[in-house]
Amino acid sequence: MANPYREIFSAPGSKAFCAAGLIARMPVSMAGIGIITMLAQLHGSYWLAGAVAATFALAMALLAPQISRAVDRYGQGRVLPGAAAIGVCAMLALLLCSYLEAPDWTLFVCAGLAGCMPSMPAMVRARWSELYRGSPKLHTAFAFESVLDEVCFIVGPPISVGLSVALFPQAGPLVAAIFMAVGVSAFVLQRKTEPPVHPRTLDNNGTVLRQGAVRVLVMALLGLGTIVGTVDVVSVAFAQHQNQPAAASIVLSVYALGSCIAGLAFGMLKLKMPLPRLFLLGALATAITMVPLMWANSIITLAAAMFVAGLFFAPTLITAMALVENIVAPAKLTEGLTWMITGLGIGAALGAVAGGWVIDACGATAGFKVSMAAGLSMLLFAVLGYRLLQNSTSPPSRALA
Repeated sequence: MANPYREIFSAPGSKAFCAAGLIARMPVSMAGIGIITMLAQLHGSYWLAGAVAATFALAMALLAPQISRAVDRYGQGRVLPGAAAIGVCAMLALLLCSYLEAPDWTLFVCAGLAGCMPSMPAMVRARWSELYRGSPKLHTAFAFESVLDEVCFIVGPPISVGLSVALFPQAGPLVAAIFMAVGVSAFVLQRKTEPPVHPRTLDNNGTVLRQGAVRVLVMALLGLGTIVGTVDVVSVAFAQHQNQPAAASIVLSVYALGSCIAGLAFGMLKLKMPLPRLFLLGALATAITMVPLMWANSIITLAAAMFVAGLFFAPTLITAMALVENIVAPAKLTEGLTWMITGLGIGAALGAVAGGWVIDACGATAGFKVSMAAGLSMLLFAVLGYRLLQNSTSPPSRALA
């Protein structure tokens, strides 16, 4: 039996841009937690550390789609170097301000500018789309990218925190900035696989958010991201309540492991089911798997429930990305993919805030009610938008085959 993952790398240059993209996307998982660890050590204030990190995350969520829109208009090679340079220089300025004990307001300004980081997962997916548009190989490539996203969020935070604790407070964010500079440079130098700039028309010149189907997917992924953010906070609180604080990392790793395994398996399938129906089923499964989390009474039962819940994260995200590739015009593809990632990111931030508030008010297990509400919200948007997604997908590409 042929290995579909080996087949996607048969295209010239695919291994190189994928490897460069992996390095360049590491800062997404390293920078935020690195800023928190750095400032918590230097200032002893988790409020300040969290607020500066939130400023960085919000700026990145708002700026990334605009950078991607510029990429669609002018090309990766012309936009990415400048955007990455601003983000890297601002991050270095943030580290310098923390080292020099500059006023707190300078930290917020630098963090906001540091959010000028391109969405590298979207950039890599855009290259895969150019290589395999209309081919089953694109489904496999998107699955592989979703697994790499999970891997980054498994290994990135421990690396960032470990460096800041073991070496010096600024070490984690510093390495994140180096990864961004090196990764983006290596990525843009590979001009042969860069997607061409597709011509725009008067009817095809606005933001992709004007399309109702894209808005449906963004709102659905907002719910999916909220689940992730809530799960992170509640797992930590639950482990502390069980007097096993270190077990939180195990629980979260199990969730990511379930997603990675499912993503790899999903990428090998050749499904005939239409994409809108597949997305609806993914949203339904995601909502259902939130229920067992309420019954967890030990680390073992929580880890088991989290593993099952994680099985539907990657497949649902892969399907959403495939829908965007099918719905959005090639001239807007990078922006469309970035909005999906942005929806996840904003949802994760909302989930962390809402989950933390519920935990403080009602206890650790009650925090999973936020996950359930987010799952139901995602399912609601998938149901209400089902007909719109059906009408927006082109008949030849409705299935992952």
